Amino acid sequence: MRRLRTLTALLVLAVVLAAPATAVAHDQPENAQSKWVMADWMMDVFYLFAGIALAAFLIAWKLGHFHNMEQAARIPLAIDEPDYYTPDWAYDEEEWDDVDAER
Repeated sequence: MRRLRTLTALLVLAVVLAAPATAVAHDQPENAQSKWVMADWMMDVFYLFAGIALAAFLIAWKLGHFHNMEQAARIPLAIDEPDYYTPDWAYDEEEWDDVDAER
């Protein structure tokens, strides 16, 4: 009896999960209004994510996570280390002649 209930529950769950996919999979836009369904959905999601991002930004701002950012940015910029990324041939170009000049 327990096996029959489990099998029935799994069958009902499979039908419930598969039903929306079969209902939407074959539908095509049939009139002028239905052509905008995807665009409306995309705009709704855009505004939803933008609102969530704005709320997260405001919460982070109010919690002080952006406090003193100018001073924090100067620390990595003040580290003097060799340039490993620019190849040697690039320094032979005219535009790199004054790369070490004082500004």
